[in-house]
Amino acid sequence: MTVKRTEIATARRIVVKVGSSSLTTRAGGIDVERVNALVRVIAEKRLAGTQIVLVSSGAIAAGLAPLGLNSRPSDVATQQAAASVGQSLLVSQYAAAFSKFEITVGQVLLTAADVLRRANYRNAQRGLNRLLELGILPIVNENDTVATDEIRFGDNDRLAALVAQVVQADALILLSDVSGLFDGLPELPGSKLISHVASMNDIADVQIGGTGSAGVGLGGMTTKVEAARIATAAGIPTIVTSADLAKSVLAGSEVGTLFTAAESKIPTRLLWLTYATTSQGSIVIDAGAVTAVVDKRLSLLPAGVVSIQGMFSAGDPVDVCDSSGKVLARGIVSFDSDELPGMIGKRTADLLQEFGSGYDREIIHRDDMVVL
Repeated sequence: MTVKRTEIATARRIVVKVGSSSLTTRAGGIDVERVNALVRVIAEKRLAGTQIVLVSSGAIAAGLAPLGLNSRPSDVATQQAAASVGQSLLVSQYAAAFSKFEITVGQVLLTAADVLRRANYRNAQRGLNRLLELGILPIVNENDTVATDEIRFGDNDRLAALVAQVVQADALILLSDVSGLFDGLPELPGSKLISHVASMNDIADVQIGGTGSAGVGLGGMTTKVEAARIATAAGIPTIVTSADLAKSVLAGSEVGTLFTAAESKIPTRLLWLTYATTSQGSIVIDAGAVTAVVDKRLSLLPAGVVSIQGMFSAGDPVDVCDSSGKVLARGIVSFDSDELPGMIGKRTADLLQEFGSGYDREIIHRDDMVVL
């Protein structure tokens, strides 16, 4: 499936993500001119009829100067403090800038937990969709003030890809201070821009790395490629380019790197399992079960289980591993971890006789499992 840039330009709903380095000064603090320039471009697109969700980094960076910090702090507590101060400043600036175009914004703060649990995921989906229906422009950021590990999530790139999937966007635009993906490190002579990636296999040998150049964000090209992998697997074309080229990319011009959406779209539930969950434990299986789960794509039965690791509840995502510890699949487990030891290695008929109705079923049903 070939996606033309013009299809990006005519998309009904777009998620735009902008990085910290494109919104703040090198010393920390909001760069009002750059924020206003971005808002002008997005507002024009919004007033032309396109629904837009803005995923914005910059809360921690915006809080550096007010706290008298010269650089991004390394400890989580100070990051949280900077985010607390910076988030209100950032959203206030956005609200004031968009109000000039008579556009109302709504702040949406998410943590990874909001897309890890299915119920939270659905709540986020309903809330974002309702904001768009009401004509509000949602501004999404990680809730860094209460986040811990999530605070190092990849500068919101992965979050933007998941938000694009949550709202069923027609396109994802990732804006930073780099004009796109290059076939080598951008700073090296001779490196050329890759304008189109039809398949992730096309860039298997490309050297990808680096972090935000301004020193105030964590995201680099690695996280943007991973975000593109998530979004394209959901059928959402993705463009990576610089914030300075936002107007051009939204107009359908040949700028940045276009990642084509996958022809075979991964079902939402399996996409959620693959990219939006954190395993709560693991189940080790024998060679016969490996063949059944991986090669034949069958459900995981108690008879094939060797051992379990971790504490989890029915409905949690868990990894399925072989005897060497290699993760083969991830699925939604049907039993609590404290129920499974007595079931290991037994046939479902024996479990029915020993424990009664409800125990003669799969530990993980094949419809609730994705092979990794």
